[in-house]
Amino acid sequence: MQPRNMSMSGVVDLAAVKAAQEAKAKAEQARAEAARKGGGGAVSPADLVIDVDEAGFEQDVLQRSAEVPVVIDFWAEWCQPCKQLSPVLERLAVEYNGRFVLAKIDVDANQMLMQQFGIQGIPAVFAVVAGQALPLFQGAAGEEQIRQTLDQLVTVAEQRFGLTGLTVDPEAEPGGQAAPAQAPAGPYDALLNAAAQALDAGDLGGAVQAYKNVLADDPGNPEAKLGLAQAELLQRVQGLDPQRVRKDAAEKPADAQAQIVAADLDLVGGHVEDAFGRLIDTVRRTAGEDRDAVRLRLLELFEVVGADDPRVTAARRALARALF
Repeated sequence: MQPRNMSMSGVVDLAAVKAAQEAKAKAEQARAEAARKGGGGAVSPADLVIDVDEAGFEQDVLQRSAEVPVVIDFWAEWCQPCKQLSPVLERLAVEYNGRFVLAKIDVDANQMLMQQFGIQGIPAVFAVVAGQALPLFQGAAGEEQIRQTLDQLVTVAEQRFGLTGLTVDPEAEPGGQAAPAQAPAGPYDALLNAAAQALDAGDLGGAVQAYKNVLADDPGNPEAKLGLAQAELLQRVQGLDPQRVRKDAAEKPADAQAQIVAADLDLVGGHVEDAFGRLIDTVRRTAGEDRDAVRLRLLELFEVVGADDPRVTAARRALARALF
């Protein structure tokens, strides 16, 4: 099986938005606390590759992902491609010197985790960043492609979540407590934290306003643009009756508003291609103000997923064909 492309420019699983914001806030608090105490202990190179099971997954992967990206290698003893891939990942984990941690999960002993990640075959490699699971690739992959994927992962983790990695000391004893590298506070951290707190309290309107406050001063702020698109989407679908929405959309294929609402639900459920395809088909069937409303909502959903996502790129081409 060929490796699947990875996109980390946007968050598709919107159910994890709140958890991701909380994880980022906790990471920032951890950095501030470490700075106040003068830093923490370094980890040894042996701590960069760990075996993880279901009992330790929350602490070893989810909680740790608030400090450093965690790459997960799903493998099994009988899997021959795994035996080729795993040593490469282990070597790169040490070479990247704390920019990510490699968690190895034996699928035979951890069937529940395999099911939760929806894995159909191994080897399968995921990453967890600030509580968000991201598919990297499945099947065999060359070292050059793996490096490119890891480079993208650590860049996004640093730029979007401020996760600069762990301090590695070759002299440190294995099992030492890691401390994330200190990152300077940005000018909008307080406002972005306010948005995270609003999401934590279920105040979607407050989160929307907090992101708008950032964009009022910095219109190009990528985190605020993404957060605003996500919060507004969650706000729109709040309180909807999914069964009624889908029934209306099925019965009224040319009704622009019915399709727009159904597309929002599609995206929240993780059905990205369905959401895009629904709106592109509606563009073809409508005209005037209805068509323009559908087009604008599609552009908003592009913001939620992220401009670099290949599904967005394909949908933009399809939209252009539908319009012209």
